[in-house]
Amino acid sequence: MHAGLTVDNLPRPSLVVHADWSLNPRKRWMAMAVLDSSGNYSVEDLENAGDARTLLARLRAAAGEKGCVLVGFDFPIGLPLAYAQKNGINGFIEFLTSNTQEDWREFFNVANLPEEISQRRPFYPHRPGSARQIHLLDALEMENMDQLRRTCELGSSTRRPACPLFWTMGGQQVGKAAIHGWRDVLIPALLDTTIPNQTKIWPFSGFFIDLISSDYTVITETYPAEFYSHLGIDLRVADPGLQVSATALKHAKSGKRSQASRKANAAVLLGWAESHSVRIHSSLEEYIENGFGPRGSAEDEFDSLVGLFGMLNIITGDRPAGDLLEKNITSIEGWILGQVPRQNPV
Repeated sequence: MHAGLTVDNLPRPSLVVHADWSLNPRKRWMAMAVLDSSGNYSVEDLENAGDARTLLARLRAAAGEKGCVLVGFDFPIGLPLAYAQKNGINGFIEFLTSNTQEDWREFFNVANLPEEISQRRPFYPHRPGSARQIHLLDALEMENMDQLRRTCELGSSTRRPACPLFWTMGGQQVGKAAIHGWRDVLIPALLDTTIPNQTKIWPFSGFFIDLISSDYTVITETYPAEFYSHLGIDLRVADPGLQVSATALKHAKSGKRSQASRKANAAVLLGWAESHSVRIHSSLEEYIENGFGPRGSAEDEFDSLVGLFGMLNIITGDRPAGDLLEKNITSIEGWILGQVPRQNPV
C-alpha cells in the first residue's frame, strides 16, 4: 500500500462508472462521475452501456490516458471456492484468461438437461421446466447450495443468501449476466494488449487504494442493494408521508420497481450528492425528483446511480472498500465492494 494513503486521504479516479448489468442490452444502464479541476465529481446523465466488448476502451478514451478509470459491475466476479478446488483452479484471473482452452470450451454454454451438467459445463438450467437444484448438486458433486456460493454471497442475520452463480433460474439469478460479463467484458479486456492502460480487477490485483492510485482501468464487483443501507435508501414504503392503514401500507406497491418508492428516496440521493460536493446536472436532478419516470428501464437507471454513489461514498472515505487478506478471497472468490465481512453467517 502506498505510504501516507488512508481511507481519509484516498486518491480520486479521473472517471468513476457504475454499470447495472443484464443479459438484455436494453437493461444495461450506467452512471458516470467525472473528476473536475477542483477535485470534485460531476454527474451529467445516465446512458445505455452500448457494445459490451468496446465499453472499457470507450471509457478509457473518454477519460484520457492519465488517471484511473474505476468501473463497477453488478455481476459476480469470482468463483465459489469449493468448485475451484474441485477443478484445480488456483486463481480467478488465470482461469479467465485460459478458459478458452479446449477442455473449457463448454463452460459458458448453459446446460439444458441434468445429464449435460459437468464440472466443465456448470451453469444450469437454460430454461425453466423440471430443473431442480439437486441436479446441479449431484452433477457438481456438492452437498449443499452454500458450497456453490462465495463467502460474500452467504446469508447472515441481516440478509438472505444470494442466488448461487451456477443456478440460472428465477428472478434473483445472476449466472447469465455473469456469463455475458466475463465473456464479453472481462476476458477481452484482460487479453487486449492495445488498451493504453492495463485492466486490473479488485481484489485479485491488489489493495483498492493501490489500484486507484494508478493509471489502470480498475474493475470492481458491486451490489446496489448493498449500497442502499450505506446511503440511507429505504424502498419498503411507496411514500413515507402517505397516511394509510397498516394493512394498506403492507400491500402498497413499493421497491425499486415502483416509481413512487424511487421518488420517495429522491431527497436522500440528492442530499447525499450535495453533502459530498457531487454536482448533479439540472436535467438529471429533475429526473431523480420524478422517481426516474415510469419507463420499464427506470429500475436499472436507479440502480446505476445508486451504485455510482455507493462507489463515490467509498472514495470519499465514508465507507471502507472491504479489502481482505484471505488468500481464497483475493485469488479465487473475490469480494463485493464496500461489503464488510459478515460476523454471523447462517
